[in-house]
Amino acid sequence: MFEFTRRRSCWVLGVFAVLAVVLGALGATLFERVEGGGYTDPGSESSRALEVLREEFGQAPPNLLLLVETESSVEDPESTAAATALVANLQERAGVTEVMSYWTSHQPALRSVDGKQGLIVASVLGSEREIDERVTAISGELTGKQGSLQVRAGGFAMLMHETVQQSKTDIAKGEAIAFPLTLIALLFVFGGLVAASLPLLVAIGTVLTTMGALWLLTLFTPLSVTATNVATLLGLGLAIDYSLLIVNRYRDELADGRNPAGAVATTLRTAGRTVAFSALTVAVALAGLLFFPLLAIRSMGYAGIVVAALAALVSLTVLPAALLLIGTRIDKGQLGWWFLRAPRPAPGEGAWHKLATAVMRKPISIGLAVTALLLLLGAPFLGVKLGFPDERTLPESMNSRQVTEIVARDFSESDQHTLVAVLPDSAYSAAGLDTIARAMSDLDNVRRVDTATGSYAQGGLFVEPTAANARFRVEKAVYLSIVPTTGDSDALAGLVEQVRAVRTPSELLVGGVAAANADSVAAIENALPWALGFVVIMMLIVLFALTGSMVLPVLAVILSALSLTATFGALVWIFQDGHLSGVLGFTVTGDLSATVPVMLFAAAFGLAMDYQVFLLSRIREEYDRTGKNETAVALGLERVGRIVTAAAILISLVFLGFLASDITFMKAFGIGLPLAVIVDATLVRGFLLPAAMKVLGDANWYAPEFLHRLHDRWGLDDSGAARPPKREVVVRDPLAARPEEIVVVDPLARAEAARAEAARAEAARTEDSAGARENARAKESLSASTGSRETSD
Repeated sequence: MFEFTRRRSCWVLGVFAVLAVVLGALGATLFERVEGGGYTDPGSESSRALEVLREEFGQAPPNLLLLVETESSVEDPESTAAATALVANLQERAGVTEVMSYWTSHQPALRSVDGKQGLIVASVLGSEREIDERVTAISGELTGKQGSLQVRAGGFAMLMHETVQQSKTDIAKGEAIAFPLTLIALLFVFGGLVAASLPLLVAIGTVLTTMGALWLLTLFTPLSVTATNVATLLGLGLAIDYSLLIVNRYRDELADGRNPAGAVATTLRTAGRTVAFSALTVAVALAGLLFFPLLAIRSMGYAGIVVAALAALVSLTVLPAALLLIGTRIDKGQLGWWFLRAPRPAPGEGAWHKLATAVMRKPISIGLAVTALLLLLGAPFLGVKLGFPDERTLPESMNSRQVTEIVARDFSESDQHTLVAVLPDSAYSAAGLDTIARAMSDLDNVRRVDTATGSYAQGGLFVEPTAANARFRVEKAVYLSIVPTTGDSDALAGLVEQVRAVRTPSELLVGGVAAANADSVAAIENALPWALGFVVIMMLIVLFALTGSMVLPVLAVILSALSLTATFGALVWIFQDGHLSGVLGFTVTGDLSATVPVMLFAAAFGLAMDYQVFLLSRIREEYDRTGKNETAVALGLERVGRIVTAAAILISLVFLGFLASDITFMKAFGIGLPLAVIVDATLVRGFLLPAAMKVLGDANWYAPEFLHRLHDRWGLDDSGAARPPKREVVVRDPLAARPEEIVVVDPLARAEAARAEAARAEAARTEDSAGARENARAKESLSASTGSRETSD
C-alpha cells in the first residue's frame, strides 16, 4: 500500500477529497433518516403487546398531546369551535387514531382545574420514522397561535421528535467548541501551523466520511440518533489521536536523517501498525454493543465500528500521502517552543522513567493504594438506580417537557402513563373479562381500568359499557387500559409487575412506557454477559497477537476495567444523586439512564485498551532489545509518555464537547469519557501498570510452546524487526513449603540456542582448520626460503 501511496499521492488525496464531499453531502441529511427512540426491545412482551394492539385493533397507547390554552374558558363558544376544528383536523390525518378531547368527550380529566386549558389526546401509528414524520407535520401546522387558542404539542412521540432536533443542535455546538480547542492544543503540541493542521484536517475528513457511511447504513438497518452524536466526537477524537501518532513519528524520522519517503515508510511500519491495532481494539469494544437488542445501543456499536475503521484508514492512507507531498516542510510556520519537540532528556532521566522506577521500588504497596483509591471512587455505583430518559432529560424550553409539566401541575388527572393489558388469543367472555378487570382495578396505584365490559375502580364496576367500549374487543382478542394514579417510575415499575402477575385464562401481554422500560432493563441485563464475554475474548486475542504473551493481555484487560471505576462512580454521584447539577445545567431525575453505563463502558474500555496498545507495543520493543523486564517498563513509559499524554489531553478536550449538549444523558459522556481517559493516562499508566509488571517480572512474557509458535508465525511485530529467541521464564511456586525456582524453558528458545551453539562451534572448528592450514603454508614458505638461501650460498 505504501508504494501505491508514494507513487499516487496526488491521486489518493484527490479521490479522498471527492469522496469526503459526496459522503459529507449525504451525511448532511442523516438526521432525516435516524430515529429519536430506540430504547425498547423489539422482541419483548411490551413490544408484542403494542404490535397486537396495532395490528388487531388498529390502535396504540396515546403518544401525542395537544395542550390547548384559551383566553378565558374552555367552555367559551369561540374556543369550543376552534378546538373542535383541531380535533377534526387530527381525525382526518392518516396514521392518527383514538383522537379524544375535552370538547368531544367532556371528560373532567381532559380539563384543567382552572378551566382555561384543555387536552386533545391521540395515538400516532407507524414505525418510529413514520411517527416522527407525522408528528413533524402536526406540530408544524397545528401548534402555535390557532385563532383564539394557543396550542403546544407534547407526549412521547413529540419527546422523540425533539430529541432528534436537539441532537442536531448539540452536534453543531459540540463541534464549534471542540475544533477551536483542539487546534489550540495541537499548536502547543507541535508548535507549527502545518503540523498542527494535519490532524485536524484528517479529523474533518473522518467525520464527513463517517456521517456519509452511516447514511448508507440506514439503507440496510434503522439507526438511532445516538449514532450521530457518537460518530462526530468519537471520530474527531480518534482521528486526532491516530494522526498525532503518525505525524510525530514522521517528524522523528526526518530528524534522524531519513528522506520523506523513507520517513513515511518507517512511520507506517512502526506507528502505523500501532494505529491499526488501536483501531481494532476500539472497534472490538464497540462491537460488543451489537449483542444488545435496543436500537439506541446497537446504533452506537455500528457508529463506533465505522468511525474506528475510517479513522485508521484515513490516517494510514490519506495522511501519508499528504506527508509525502509536504515533505520536509512539515515544520513550516513554527511558533516557538513546543511540547513534543522539546529536547528529550537522556535515557533514564525522563519524568516517566523516574516515576516508573520509583513505583517499581515498592510495587505492592503502591499498587494496592491506587487500587483502593479507584475502588473508593467507584463506590457510589453500588447504589445505581437504572431508568430511561423522559422529558426531564431535555431542556426546559422544549415543548414536550413543558406540556408534561403543565399537565402534571394544572390537571387533576393524567392518562400519560397508561398501561395496556392485551389478551391476544382469548375467546371473549364478559364474565371472565369482568373478573380480570376487577382484579386489576384493585391493585395499588390504579385509578381506573377501561375495557369492553365498562370502567372499573377499586375492584368494582363504576361505569357501564357504552358503544365506545366496543373498541376494546375484536373477534379473538381483547385488551384493557389501565390508568395509574402516579407518574413515579418506581411505583409504575411495581405496577407493571403486579399486572403481569394477575391470573388470566390465556396469555397476557402488558405494554406501555413503564412496561417497555422494565423490559429494556431486563434485555440489557440478559445481553450484558454475552457482550462482556465477546469483548474480553477478542481483546485477549488481539493483545496476544501484539505481545506474544498470555499474561499481558489479561493484565491489560484487568487494568482497563479498573480504570473505569472512577468513571462509573462519578456518573452516579453527579447525574443520579444530582451533585453539580447547577453547574452542568441538568434536571435531577433520581436515576441513571440504563443505556449510559453500557455505551460508556464500551467507548471508555475501547479507549483504555487503545492506550494499552500504545504502551505495551513500546514496552515489548524495549524488552526484545534489552531482555530486562524492569528496564523495558521504565524505558517504554519514558519513550511513549509524552505522546500518550498529548493524545489523552487532546481527546479529552474533544469529548468535553459532549457537555455542550442540552440532553442530560449526553452530558454523561462529556464527563465520563474524559475522566476515563485521564484516569487511565495517569493512575493506571503511571502507577498500576509498572507496579503490576514489576511484581510479575519475566512471567509477563510467558506463553506455552504452541502459542509461541502461533505468534511467531501469525503475530504482528510493531517494530518491524526480527525478534530474538524467547527467554527462559523463572517463576516461583508460592504454595510450596520451601519455595524453589521452577524454570520454564521455551523449547523453541532451547532449539534456537542449540543451533546457535552448533554454529559457533562450527565456526570455531573452521577457524582452527583455517589457522592450521595457514601455519602449514607459512612453514612451507619458510622452508622454501631457507632452501633457496642455502643454494645461493
